[in-house]
Amino acid sequence: MSSITDNTPILVGVGQVIEPVPEDLTQASSHADLAGQAAKAALLDAGDASLAQAIDTVVGVRTFADSTPTWACPFGGSNNFPRSVANRIEANPKHAVYEIVGGQSPQKLVGEFFEKLHAGECEMVLLAGGEVMANIKVAGKQKVKLDWREKVDGQLEDRGLTDGDHLITRVEFEHKLMQPIQFYGLMENARRGDYARDLQSYSREMGECFSKLSQVAADNPYATYRQSYSAEELITVSDKNSMVVSPYPKHLVAKDGVNQAAALLLTTVGKAKALNIDESKWVYLHGYTDTKDRVLLERDHIGHSMAMEQAFKGALASAAKTSADIAHFDIYSCFPIVVSEAQTILGIGKDDPRSMTQTGGLAFFGGPGNNYTMHGIASLVETLRQDQGSFGLAYGNGGWMSKHSVGIYSTQPPAEAWTPSSSTIWQAKVDRDPKPEVDYTPNGEAVLEAYTINYFQGNPLNSVIIGRLKHNDKRFYAVNAFLDSDTLARMVEGDVLDATVYVEADPKGNRFAFNEEQLYKFTPAVVDTFQDSYEFCQVERDGHILKVTINRPEARNALSPPANQELEGVFNAFEKDKTLWVAIITGAGSESFSAGNDMKYLASGQEMWIPKTGFAGLTSRTNRTKPVIAAVNGLALGGGLEIAMACDMIVASDQAKFGLPEVKVGLFAGAGGVQRLTRQIGLKKAMEMMITGEPVDADKALDLGLINYAVPADSVMDKAVELAEMVCLVSPVSVRSSMEVLNETSRCASADDAVTMPHTAFDNLLNSEDFFEGSLAFAQKRKPRWSGR
Repeated sequence: MSSITDNTPILVGVGQVIEPVPEDLTQASSHADLAGQAAKAALLDAGDASLAQAIDTVVGVRTFADSTPTWACPFGGSNNFPRSVANRIEANPKHAVYEIVGGQSPQKLVGEFFEKLHAGECEMVLLAGGEVMANIKVAGKQKVKLDWREKVDGQLEDRGLTDGDHLITRVEFEHKLMQPIQFYGLMENARRGDYARDLQSYSREMGECFSKLSQVAADNPYATYRQSYSAEELITVSDKNSMVVSPYPKHLVAKDGVNQAAALLLTTVGKAKALNIDESKWVYLHGYTDTKDRVLLERDHIGHSMAMEQAFKGALASAAKTSADIAHFDIYSCFPIVVSEAQTILGIGKDDPRSMTQTGGLAFFGGPGNNYTMHGIASLVETLRQDQGSFGLAYGNGGWMSKHSVGIYSTQPPAEAWTPSSSTIWQAKVDRDPKPEVDYTPNGEAVLEAYTINYFQGNPLNSVIIGRLKHNDKRFYAVNAFLDSDTLARMVEGDVLDATVYVEADPKGNRFAFNEEQLYKFTPAVVDTFQDSYEFCQVERDGHILKVTINRPEARNALSPPANQELEGVFNAFEKDKTLWVAIITGAGSESFSAGNDMKYLASGQEMWIPKTGFAGLTSRTNRTKPVIAAVNGLALGGGLEIAMACDMIVASDQAKFGLPEVKVGLFAGAGGVQRLTRQIGLKKAMEMMITGEPVDADKALDLGLINYAVPADSVMDKAVELAEMVCLVSPVSVRSSMEVLNETSRCASADDAVTMPHTAFDNLLNSEDFFEGSLAFAQKRKPRWSGR
């Protein structure tokens, strides 16, 4: 050991804890309690609990409860999780770190802090994490109130939820793809297609893969579900093994209802010698790699992660090893595809005697949130100590095969001085992988590339597909229509990979079917006639003028999806009705024109969508040919200002205020506010309004050119009507022609391009009755009688 430099980083202690739900739930451990127990076990494994005094850095793996508001713990928690763990072992670290979300994070942290130890930035590091979801679920079910709140003073580097990577984008949200199991279902079925397997044979392969894992869990004292299953038991659907998301019955799914914690103690050779830590405990990290993949639709192959492949190759290359040199593995095993893909990448056959897990996997050992891989590393370390000189591989996976971390471990020291591993070249290979384009409004004939079926209580609920359009080769998500039982039945009964499907864009989620007739049977009817009554607005016809009043004063005229849908129908009817030449939109009451998006509706968890034509049926209606006037009677904030800016003229109360406060509630002005405000008042002033969220009053809005008029509150509608009547005095065809030219040339970068751009507006005007009426009225010295035809 004398040839090993003192700054060589090593792993010297591991600890794991599993705890049953206590009969007396008031004694149930919190996240920090259980992680503290694992930390103490790691100290004892390294030699003595007093080693806690030497810890200068404590790093916490983020708990599920702190990973998203959806999983927030009802009993509270620590404001400084790493220091709460430190307090339980009487450590007083200089630095506390709380890591981002991701199942890869424990392995990633080992690599990161080995580098810091090697550089002398710290001397002894504790990594710890714990989950008590079993306690939370039982206590919630039994309505036992627990108080796990802790306020701990001291420094904390809270890295937040992500490092800027996107796991879910708008398009996933629109198709209700929110759970990891749904993405894995899509990938698993796509992989089955890549290898030309039928459903039955592929299911058996999944069962055989996980059966081997269950056998390891059955003998692991730290496993939550210590039962061995045959392949047949795992894949046979029954009341106790119902389908969750295809192709997964319950037994093939990671289980998160666990009370488990793990901890790792890291230091350097020099510090270990000084603290008299026995060399038999030392484990070295020979190579490691961290990579990230793209969102699912942008991966070259849905059933394969290039980032995963490069992470394995990079770690092995850094350690100067091949997969044949690895005696022991712990592969993240939330779903079968992860294990089977790892085996394919590593060239490990089905008959290879080497186990892919040291724990038993997330379906049987348990899935303690982001911290599973720390258990995998801890178990691997114990195996390597028993098999001196052998090499082991630990792999952690975050998201849906999105973030990958691989480490190569051994009790055997490196042949040369330890150096940090670089992931740069391996990530570059991921980034160079072909990137399919995404079509966000797909229409037409396509090929079905991947699919999954969502189940509820064992019954198929709906199906989600990834398809590729035949005319442009772009990818898309789509779902079967809610009432389209025929399409769902074919998805459940048949092998549909590579089938021809037809897709139609829809704001509620693109829809697909296996033939056009079936698809269009569920196309929502376009509402383009006026209704006898409305729920969210009032509509009044006054000659050639249409008056529309948003009628939700109790909600400051904020708009929910159903309200937007209703207003879309109103303005569809306005555009279609040739006797209507101009519209006015205003808000009920005197307080608010519109507060924009209905935040209470958003927080209620109800279905969210925005119609194709946008807020109020106006903000995305890009090819309007009739003018709309906004009569702003009060506050025009957020979506309210976006609606007003989408109109052609704005008359405002001198008491009105205009603003885009979205940044104050964690949103942004996504319905045209960012784009229109910069174009209507200029970049600098628009930036001030957008990134501070502060409103401007009517006088300022007038100075900026945002509005046409600021008038007394009781004169707003009168002035708007006056403007509308002035519009009605001129030729409706000429107005439409003017707006058509503006619409067509608005995308031109220069005035010269706009002026010389060909258009057909004048052709339409030449063939109109208004064209001849205008000339004739001028010659006869009378007022023209416009028909709008």
